[in-house]
Amino acid sequence: MKIELAGVGKRYKMEWIMRGVALTIHPAQRYAITGPNGSGKSTLMKMLSGHLTPSKGKIQFTLNDKPVPVSEVYQHLAYAAPYIELIEELTLIEALDFHQRFKPFQGQLQSDDIYRILGFKKARRKPIRNFSSGMKQRLKLALAILSDTPYLLLDEPTTNLDTEGVQWYRQLIEQYTAGRTLVIASNVEVDFDFCEYHIDIPQYKH
Repeated sequence: MKIELAGVGKRYKMEWIMRGVALTIHPAQRYAITGPNGSGKSTLMKMLSGHLTPSKGKIQFTLNDKPVPVSEVYQHLAYAAPYIELIEELTLIEALDFHQRFKPFQGQLQSDDIYRILGFKKARRKPIRNFSSGMKQRLKLALAILSDTPYLLLDEPTTNLDTEGVQWYRQLIEQYTAGRTLVIASNVEVDFDFCEYHIDIPQYKH
């Protein structure tokens, strides 16, 4: 998916979070969005996902040279972020089944494969509300990264992950993101040091 931002700005009440954003997210490329906490990384991610409308300027989404209406962008993306909650009343089995109703997993991946990748074979019938914070983050990342979508957004992907979890995240990126448009918002270098392009949010603070 190609995303073009022209003169994009976002304002909350009287404060401009960012202004004059002009950039193009090209298909099958990897981008890192960086900047201090509170600088607007998550705001830009929400606009790139079509969930947030800019206060100024224009965002255009295209796929195979055809415009994609903002109302349909979600069909082409997978998104993991601290502010996107899991349905904690569901068990792991139920969560995977529910997810696949909207977004199938890549290739021939089945639920048993996802349990194996997660390392949660004994937690199949465990309610997500009883998962540790690290387990919840792994599940968020797995649902996004393993989904069969051309566009992948990850906001602060290693939040709540220990050293082993970070290595696990890196392996998923290596194995399951080839040929996809990948955008990662973070200040932690291990989250995005494989990205070819960097978008520094402070340059749009004026």
